[in-house]
Amino acid sequence: MNRMDQAINEIEGYLLWEAEKDRARSRAHAFCAGLPWLTDTQRKEVESRYCEDQRDTSRAYLERIAVRSASLRTEYESVYRALRRRLVIAFLSGTLAVAVAVAMAAAGLAAR
Repeated sequence: MNRMDQAINEIEGYLLWEAEKDRARSRAHAFCAGLPWLTDTQRKEVESRYCEDQRDTSRAYLERIAVRSASLRTEYESVYRALRRRLVIAFLSGTLAVAVAVAMAAAGLAAR
């Protein structure tokens, strides 16, 4: 991965994480809206803890996805290499078979 791709990935990751934090804040606000008896101080505390819990949950989820993605990438790369190897062998075998057939045909014509 080149530096530009890496920078783009980092920016994308940052933006996605900021969006996740915004969603957590929105969910926390909506959650607290259903608890009208909370004082302002209590509401801020509940919202803060709710956001923290949501961020922790999101982070754990994203880490599991990253591990699984790396695992799948490794698996798919090995399958791709095996398929590529088979294709090259099939192509070389076919080429050799055609070359042998042409050589035999040429030898047959020369013998006449």
